[in-house]
Amino acid sequence: MNKIIQNFEQIKNEIRNAADKSETQPEDIIIIGVSKRQSVETIINGIKAGIKTFGENYIKEAVDKIDYINNDTLSWHFIGHLQSNKAKFAVKYFDLIHSVDTIKLATEINKQAKKINKTQDILMQINISEEKSKSGINADEACLLAKQIGSLESIRLKGIMGMPPFSADPENARKYFKKLKEIKDYIEDENILRVTMEHLSMGMSQDFKVAIEEGSTMVRIGTRLFGQRK
Repeated sequence: MNKIIQNFEQIKNEIRNAADKSETQPEDIIIIGVSKRQSVETIINGIKAGIKTFGENYIKEAVDKIDYINNDTLSWHFIGHLQSNKAKFAVKYFDLIHSVDTIKLATEINKQAKKINKTQDILMQINISEEKSKSGINADEACLLAKQIGSLESIRLKGIMGMPPFSADPENARKYFKKLKEIKDYIEDENILRVTMEHLSMGMSQDFKVAIEEGSTMVRIGTRLFGQRK
């Protein structure tokens, strides 16, 4: 646990320094502790260290953890690829779904949210690197999808999420983060109904400082917080 506390404090210091180079205030940047493949004990130690937001990639694993921990003060984000047939679980358990990339998935989320009288917050995932191995909509189709999502009454599109290609040098990610910010700002300027574009989810353990310098409001950090996954 002491190691997680130390890691968390170090990350917050790095975020404050990076925020000084951007238009974002450090207190407005949400640290998502990526807890996939981490034990419940590790997550509980993270909670004790002060982490309030956790990100999970797999529905079954996440549901078991969330039910076991049973802490209403936490915020759970689904950050993995979501299949339409798992949308009802995502809607029931998660405050924010980061990975919406088709109108089919958005429509199913809307349907499931309406069933439980919930307005589900979502982000749209952009495949900014155009890698076939990654999910996400192409950048040039993002605005159209945002307009389609805006027609759905039980979800709110709150921003976008994206990942650059992996590189040992974080500076190589900068051009992709800049492009994601441009897409976010463009969609925001369209003033689409039920679309606010207040969040930009980009940056992970190796490149979150560069992401914040380019306008990220949410960073998804796993190994830098919790160590290697089990």
